[in-house]
Amino acid sequence: MLKRLLAVFTATFIALAGIAFAAELRQDHPSTYVVRKGDTLWDISAKFLQKPWLWPEIWQANPQVKNPHRIYPGDVLSLVYVGGRPYLSSSGPQVKTGDAIGAIRLSEIEPFLKELTVVNDVKSLPYVIGLEEDRLLSTAGQVAYVRGLSGAQPGQVVEIARPIQDYVRGKNFSYATDLDYRGARFQANRTVHWAAGAPTRDAPKGKGGLLGVELYKQALGEITQIQGEIAVVVLRGEGREVRVGDRVLPAQAAPYDASFMPEPAANIRADASVLSISDGLLASGPHYVIALSVGSSDGVKNGTTFSLWHDGALRADDVKHKYPHPAKRDSVAMPDDFLGHAMVFRTFDKVSYALVMDAIRPVKAGDLIKHPDATQ
Repeated sequence: MLKRLLAVFTATFIALAGIAFAAELRQDHPSTYVVRKGDTLWDISAKFLQKPWLWPEIWQANPQVKNPHRIYPGDVLSLVYVGGRPYLSSSGPQVKTGDAIGAIRLSEIEPFLKELTVVNDVKSLPYVIGLEEDRLLSTAGQVAYVRGLSGAQPGQVVEIARPIQDYVRGKNFSYATDLDYRGARFQANRTVHWAAGAPTRDAPKGKGGLLGVELYKQALGEITQIQGEIAVVVLRGEGREVRVGDRVLPAQAAPYDASFMPEPAANIRADASVLSISDGLLASGPHYVIALSVGSSDGVKNGTTFSLWHDGALRADDVKHKYPHPAKRDSVAMPDDFLGHAMVFRTFDKVSYALVMDAIRPVKAGDLIKHPDATQ
């Protein structure tokens, strides 16, 4: 009798879960969809779901396909129900042609994959201490002298990168600042990639500290000689001018893995926020890149999706109070304003890059990030 009751309870629970998830389907969802070149997982998910970040919940991997989580142009996606729960199944040619569909378009994020990186500590990195003939700048075919490359060997290829800004978690908010060639902060115009600004009101207070230092790739070089502490590096043809103070990193040869799926964030820090906006803008919208104050150490990974919110301002109650000082003392926090959603595509230890997927209002540095299902 007990086993029968448990079976009935389990079946009822599964049925209710299926009904609840079915409510997340769009009313105008198609029953089938043929994947096209240029589609993204976010685009496809948004055709079926009100919340595209729930893609893992609806995607039914095809066991007959070698890489079951990969979808290719020409595949036919069909909405089916298993135990009352909706799933998407895939059918298509066994021999796939072209590239698999990614969560987002690589063309929108390519500069942030090839040209930028974030490290925890720039001061410990090897650096360019001089250039041949005491030049101010050196380019392809010329020599840079590097200090700190312990264990390096002739023939090794290295990447020369320039510290451009650091990301800091302050006591009241997180922010980004420009750096000079020594890695010291200075006030100047924003870099070509980012713009940062102060939040409108104190974000939730958190522990301060350096989140990371961002470096911009300048050139590749090959080590030709080791003379004591100095490595002689010949600059290669591709890239930009190199100067004293540029840092040196191992050349990154690993290809970018774009086979991630949108999924909701979990365990979000209370002080998580937008650090910077790409392209030197003060505000951004869909398909712009933003830097976030959370990274892999916070459980963030490629595909993690957040909602974006503007921190509600403190409003002095000048209706209740006639004079400014009493009104200010009786200030009340306005509700946060929903802005849109962003999906992470590259993570570092304490910082990540994300693409704004949708937005109904401009996104600015200092805006808050929350769970994608957040309502306030």
